[in-house]
Amino acid sequence: MERELIVGADGSEESLAAVDWAVDEAARRGVPLRIVYASAWHRYEGHKPSFGVRRGPTRVYADDLVGQAGERARRRAPTVKVTSDVVAEDPATLLIRESSTGATVVVGSRGKGELASLLLGSVSLSVAAHAPTPVIVVRGGRKNRDGGFREVVVGVGEARESGPGVTFALRAAEARGAALRALHSWRCPAHEAPDEPRAADAADLHQIRAEEQLDEALRDVVRARPSVSVRKHAVEGHARAALLAASASADLLVVGARRRKGHIGMQLGPVNHAVLHHAACPVAVVPHA
Repeated sequence: MERELIVGADGSEESLAAVDWAVDEAARRGVPLRIVYASAWHRYEGHKPSFGVRRGPTRVYADDLVGQAGERARRRAPTVKVTSDVVAEDPATLLIRESSTGATVVVGSRGKGELASLLLGSVSLSVAAHAPTPVIVVRGGRKNRDGGFREVVVGVGEARESGPGVTFALRAAEARGAALRALHSWRCPAHEAPDEPRAADAADLHQIRAEEQLDEALRDVVRARPSVSVRKHAVEGHARAALLAASASADLLVVGARRRKGHIGMQLGPVNHAVLHHAACPVAVVPHA
């Protein structure tokens, strides 16, 4: 049985959008939803605590916040089992630890307070970079968040590493009744030198290799889900540009994250940073196997 979804709440509009998205996703998957609030969030977001002998203002604020988020989720999807927790802990640490149980974590793109002007909040970035399970950062316009385009996009890199991301994307597309667009980008150095002639043969070879990589990465996992319409696109150019362009008409963008020896947790490269900060739709970061 698939594990629960966990969504972080902090009272911001972005976190409410994440709650809406998460309960819709829980309904699609047929799994419970747990809403968590880290009471240490005020250290980052500007909420000033006040302590007392009984339940103080900070705890009242936290309980009310998760209570309202829970009611919002239940009204939106009455069939989903919704629970909530308030934990006195750093929010990123809490969500990363919760992800170690195998649950998918959902976060908003930004938090409250002085740091809200950032393109991506520090908590969301930290969770996406270090959680051992998939993390979805909910961002983009309402049509993208509500599944109005009926398309999931997955970035495909090296075939041997792409399996988890492609599998996640296929499941997401199947649950939504959506098509899957698999993108692999390639670059030809001869095309990037302004004074050099274009090498048609070299470009053709790059295109052929890119298409072969797509075929290899998709072959086995696509066979397991024949009901999903899969469109393969091998495109010349920077991966971040291709993925950002595709996100404009996508309900979900899925990217992989490589684990590097000698580092703690997952490290996010420039492509992942770009899509997490600028994508026009929710982004799922899926660890490589």
